[in-house]
Amino acid sequence: MDVFPLWSKIESAGTGNPKDDFDPCIQTYLLEKSDKPRGAVVVFPGGGYSCRAPHEGEPIALKFNELGFHAFVVQYRVAPYRFPAPQRDAFRAIRLIRSRAQEWGVNPNQIATLGFSAGGHLCASTGTLYREIDADAGDEVDNFPCRPDAIIPCYPVINLTDGIAHRGSGENLLGDKINTPEAAKLDLDKRVSPDDPPAFLWHTANDGAVNVENSIRFAQAMWKAGVTCALHVFPHAPHGVGLGLDYPDIAVWPELAAKFLTVNCKFTAGK
Repeated sequence: MDVFPLWSKIESAGTGNPKDDFDPCIQTYLLEKSDKPRGAVVVFPGGGYSCRAPHEGEPIALKFNELGFHAFVVQYRVAPYRFPAPQRDAFRAIRLIRSRAQEWGVNPNQIATLGFSAGGHLCASTGTLYREIDADAGDEVDNFPCRPDAIIPCYPVINLTDGIAHRGSGENLLGDKINTPEAAKLDLDKRVSPDDPPAFLWHTANDGAVNVENSIRFAQAMWKAGVTCALHVFPHAPHGVGLGLDYPDIAVWPELAAKFLTVNCKFTAGK
């Protein structure tokens, strides 16, 4: 595993410079080189926009390596940084991977983002806000597109302001702006368009932290817009189970997601 800074200098990352400064980076989990470029999965760990859960980072990347994909984990900015800092980091990561696709053996047209909980909100942001987030840094990486080719939100926070909202994530992302009309622009179930990339979502019906209605509303919005979308709702498990290894019915989700990428999105996978 190698680590690359997302921004050539922290000033180019924008959105302020809190006292406990953090340098966003991308961790690479690359398969051995082959004659055929493969698809890639870009992972955003969850943590309520206040931290990044380790069990939703490297173990996920290694699992998707097993399934035949290159993988990357993004260590993005969280509170006290506010919107759009995490989103800028996410889009910059996609561009950076595309800029080095030939070197890393990645098909630049087969990049999926994947995130958990608040990282799922960040993942869904990449699939819905790619037209409006400024992630430019004034270098050659800016020339590469930032829209992913698929998204995989896992028990995601989708809504920040309605009755199903996860307010803690919203407060960490937006601070005092959580109670302004602008906050509703980050209710991503309301931001879906026909041009958005295909999505694979999964959730548990009795998730006690993030209401399953978040995933249901997002999937319904995608279906209404005519975007390819799969939604798997498993009956029982607490929030934050990651790979779900203690839940045999849930532990199949990476294989289901991988099949979605290869069948519905035509990603190339394999050792």
